[in-house]
Amino acid sequence: MRRLRTSPEAKTGTRARSGPGDGPGNPELPSPGNVVREFFLGFIKIHILHHAGEEPVYGLALIAELRRHGYELSPGTLYPVLHQLEKADYLRRLSRVVNGKVRKYYVLTRRGGQALGDARSKIAELVGEVLEPDVARKIKRGRSR
Repeated sequence: MRRLRTSPEAKTGTRARSGPGDGPGNPELPSPGNVVREFFLGFIKIHILHHAGEEPVYGLALIAELRRHGYELSPGTLYPVLHQLEKADYLRRLSRVVNGKVRKYYVLTRRGGQALGDARSKIAELVGEVLEPDVARKIKRGRSR
């Protein structure tokens, strides 16, 4: 499972030691782990927009859904992302009373739908470029055996 953990290094994007691709002790360059974390956060944002476009979603249900896709998120990671997407006008928050408690649901806005559409186009292009040739090669290898 992919884990997204927030550490002091993740918050600042720096670390004390150098690693592959980093300059020697250069605190200006993000660590490779932080770069991968940012990739996964982008995937998670797209998942959130997708699900919020299907139906109103709330935090704990999103955590469970994302876990189903292999992402292990804490509320401390998810809720700031939801607030960021709401602030960017990609999501709108609705308050509903469920079992006597107020639950915050999120729905996709028009702007969020446009962003999701743009992301889908880029994902299709990326899959075509990155995965499709690899899949085609595997199929060819399987036929030649």
